[in-house]
Amino acid sequence: MNNVIVKIEKSGNRYNAYDISGEKWTSKISTSTRKKAYTSGMALERKVGKTGKTFWSKVPLSEFETVPVVDEVIVDVPNEHTEVLDFIHSSYKLKPEGLVMSELKWKYLVRSAVRAKNILMTGPAGCGKTMAAKSLVNALDRPDFYFNLGATQDPRSTLIGNTHFNKDKGTYFSESLFVKAISTPNAVILLDELSRAHPDAWNILMTVLDSGQRYLRLDEADGSETVSVAEGVTFVATANIGNEYTSTRVMDKALMDRFIVVEMDVLSDVEEHGLLNYMFPHVDTEMLKSVAEIAYSTRTESNSEAGKITNGVSTRTSVEMAGLLFDGFGLNEAAEVCIYPQYTDDGGVDSERTYIKQLVQKYVSDGSSDDLFNEDEIESNNVSA
Repeated sequence: MNNVIVKIEKSGNRYNAYDISGEKWTSKISTSTRKKAYTSGMALERKVGKTGKTFWSKVPLSEFETVPVVDEVIVDVPNEHTEVLDFIHSSYKLKPEGLVMSELKWKYLVRSAVRAKNILMTGPAGCGKTMAAKSLVNALDRPDFYFNLGATQDPRSTLIGNTHFNKDKGTYFSESLFVKAISTPNAVILLDELSRAHPDAWNILMTVLDSGQRYLRLDEADGSETVSVAEGVTFVATANIGNEYTSTRVMDKALMDRFIVVEMDVLSDVEEHGLLNYMFPHVDTEMLKSVAEIAYSTRTESNSEAGKITNGVSTRTSVEMAGLLFDGFGLNEAAEVCIYPQYTDDGGVDSERTYIKQLVQKYVSDGSSDDLFNEDEIESNNVSA
């Protein structure tokens, strides 16, 4: 593995990592690691531990300057139409391997961002919406800002700002980071969990997202100051849409109409197996295959007309299970802490949890029992448990 040393630079509220050639490594290093290195004025060096796992270690910033330039990698988003076409249709190579997304949808995502469209990423929980949005940011290499609207308790404070009093200054208004974000030309602004946001946040965003208005009013009073959205700013939002998401709100149709929609696909067992192999190359591939097949089976069952369960295992859960396998847990143990709590045990032998346990056991055991729904076998297991 080639020696890689990166320098951390702050852009908006994001800490980006670049090597000496200009290649971006942000998505391959955790946020906390990048922030700690930046705060302490250190660079980061990629290393490999005894187990074969890659990690990043802080090194003096002077070592960054001594790394020889191999190949310069510059991602330049063009403006001319012919150049834009070339960029869009050659952009698939910028998609990270860890993101499973069709070439068509990736190109549509890039095209929408280059054209400063408002993008709404939809799909079931844990399917990779936020990862796709962050991958887009890394591919375009533009200033970016992240706002988790689902965790926002005070929309006005987060999106506009607050009025404060200081004995020296008196009463003054402090603008939010969001105001700075929309004022930054060509910025990519991530609005995570838009479907969980408070309706007040939606009302504030209406004029911001409207292509015919594109401004933010700092006060509700008529004639109050407004801030225009800078040229080239792209908004990328994520949302879980559907009755199964009980913590989400039914999104306003007028708000929905301000976005183009990119729907993330649910992965097949083969695609999920490939993803887990990529993320955990040191875990036995047959174990990872079992995780992928279990997850895919739950999704298929939950979507069937007479399904025995109401929801399937997400890719996020599969990744967490694979992480437990990497850390030495067994498949049954990983399922016990990651999958079983997601299903009710109401109904005894007919409960969702019983179905899931029997499904997992077919992969944990030698597979000698072919009858997944054999009630005598289920009853026997329950009695002995």
